[in-house]
Amino acid sequence: MRALVTGANGFAGRHLVHVLVEDGYDVFGASGPARVDGYHLHLDITNSESIARSIAESKPDVIFHLAGQAFVPTAIAHPLETYDVNAMGTFRLLEAVQDYSGRSKVAPKIVLASSASVYGRVAEAMNPLREDYPISPVDAYGASKAAAEVACLAAARSYGVKAIVARSFNHIGPIQDKRFVVPSFAAQLARIKCNLDEPVMHVGSLDAERDFLDVRDVVRAYAALAQSGAPGEIYNVCSGVPVSIKTILRHLIEIARVPVEVREDPSKLRAAEVRQFYGDNSKLRALGWRPTFSLERSLNEIFAEALTEAEQQTESVR
Repeated sequence: MRALVTGANGFAGRHLVHVLVEDGYDVFGASGPARVDGYHLHLDITNSESIARSIAESKPDVIFHLAGQAFVPTAIAHPLETYDVNAMGTFRLLEAVQDYSGRSKVAPKIVLASSASVYGRVAEAMNPLREDYPISPVDAYGASKAAAEVACLAAARSYGVKAIVARSFNHIGPIQDKRFVVPSFAAQLARIKCNLDEPVMHVGSLDAERDFLDVRDVVRAYAALAQSGAPGEIYNVCSGVPVSIKTILRHLIEIARVPVEVREDPSKLRAAEVRQFYGDNSKLRALGWRPTFSLERSLNEIFAEALTEAEQQTESVR
């Protein structure tokens, strides 16, 4: 089996490439200039010719479409760029796949990495969210992902494109960008433990409850959808369990074993915050997928990574 992974040098992309190589795929990692494991292809998701060339060179049986703007504050700050990458990039990919299939008579399956942000503001009584809950995004990020989903589903229903939507909730794990809440907490605590910073934590809202899943379970879900998912369908990729940000922080403080003062930072607070938000993963479980990483294991590994980096910084300033 040959797999093309767009966004292969991103957080989930790097983990997915590793899993696919382990599973025996011939993997073509398509991204910007940074290299990834497997065969590397330079791909510009905003350029149709670049996309068509990557598909022609890789001749994939399955395309995992992960390329996109993933950090919500950046997406909100730059909406036009976000729509061009997340929405139009998906339109370009679908068009390239249809052209390739028409010429080669080979129709690769597409797994779109979407986001639970498409649900928008949700009343707590509606949790856990099922895939048939109406989508109503509230910002440019969610809207761009909703547009990408609609494009994939329309292509599946109208043209027979074998597109599947993986609607992922919050994922965490090693190598995640420190702009995200969990690695941000871990990095702050690691620097405090190494005496690089004062023992003060700067945080946003701690009351929100979210659905956290280890990225390695997320990408295993993507692989399962490539194998057994039904084209034209949506699958929630989530733990199915709400966990408060306060609980995440408490666990990390216990792991770090450092006394800290916690201060709310207004710059880290988000508008349109939904207090509780989690999903129903029964449709994905019906394919045989199960999460394998506990929250405790994920947090321990995230903090260990942050601590190693802080210790290296400590050595460099001595």
